[in-house]
Amino acid sequence: MKEQAEKLLAIEIAASKDKGPFELFALFLREDAPDKWDLVISSEWARKNKKEAINYLIGKVREKFNHDELVQLSRIIVLNTDDAALNALNRSMQVEHSISEIRDSNFMGLAIKHAYLITPKGLNANQIAEGL
Repeated sequence: MKEQAEKLLAIEIAASKDKGPFELFALFLREDAPDKWDLVISSEWARKNKKEAINYLIGKVREKFNHDELVQLSRIIVLNTDDAALNALNRSMQVEHSISEIRDSNFMGLAIKHAYLITPKGLNANQIAEGL
């Protein structure tokens, strides 16, 4: 999945330029679904219209991934800023436009078997206060 993470990095960079920055852009392997990965994102523009954001990212992924890579992706999840897992990741890692790999970790009760974190970037105090 490392090659797919590299492709997702290119998607994240392009989407950031096109739509706006992400607080989180990551690929997670689900414990309850072997070989199924979730693309988990959080951004102001995605929260404004989740369906449009998901469709936009689906289009970008389809441009880069072959069929075998596509079937490994299960879903795209848009997190709110008050999500405990998002806040835990953002407190523990500060990365933007690069890939950090983690395995067998636990963040605020969220068991992470394997993940590629492309952009876990903390929210600033003004964004938290505004509830973005």
